[in-house]
Amino acid sequence: MRDTDDVHCVVLQANGERAFCTGIDVKAEGDPWFVKDNVWNSFDPGLTLAPKTHHRVWKPVVTAVHGLCAGGGQYFLNESDIIICADDALFFDPHANVGIVSALEPIGMLQRGVPLGDVLRWALMGNEERITAETALRMGLVTEVVPDEQLLPTARQWADKLAAGPPIAVRITKRMMYKQQTMSLENALEDAAMAVMITNYRQDVKEGTAAFHEKRKPRFQGR
Repeated sequence: MRDTDDVHCVVLQANGERAFCTGIDVKAEGDPWFVKDNVWNSFDPGLTLAPKTHHRVWKPVVTAVHGLCAGGGQYFLNESDIIICADDALFFDPHANVGIVSALEPIGMLQRGVPLGDVLRWALMGNEERITAETALRMGLVTEVVPDEQLLPTARQWADKLAAGPPIAVRITKRMMYKQQTMSLENALEDAAMAVMITNYRQDVKEGTAAFHEKRKPRFQGR
């Protein structure tokens, strides 16, 4: 995705009707493949799923959630930009029920701006707390709830609009939004102003301005 210039946006979805993601299979025999005899050599497999923090991909990700989204499935949501869910979606965290610490997924939720009280209920209550689609919308975990049959068409509509935009400007905009979360306001604004000034001289800006005046769709060439 990162190195393929023709890909401007990705839709993340699940196959099947029952679930978006139910996390790791705890019924499997033996230790999971990421658990090593030396604890310092073990690692969190969720990090390898992260387009931003691990793979440094700044292209937009639209995620379509249906059915169950449990535990590690939250990694996908935390790394997404636009999250749409079907009206049958249920979000929960089973970690507490099997004695596993729930920390990485809820930290990601907090970083997205989901209220602390809602995240605590989700993480501490385990299977006893099921977040419905309507509650997920209220919490800001998702941005839109649609009937199940409209889920994928709606996600693809969003993706088509994003893919038609100026690629460089879209990616830099996304990167600045996430980067500012770990910076002071002064440094974030300084970096943002520099990004704006640099990209204002690109051909994409000239094409976008010309298309606006000529009342036509722009034909962006940037990578």
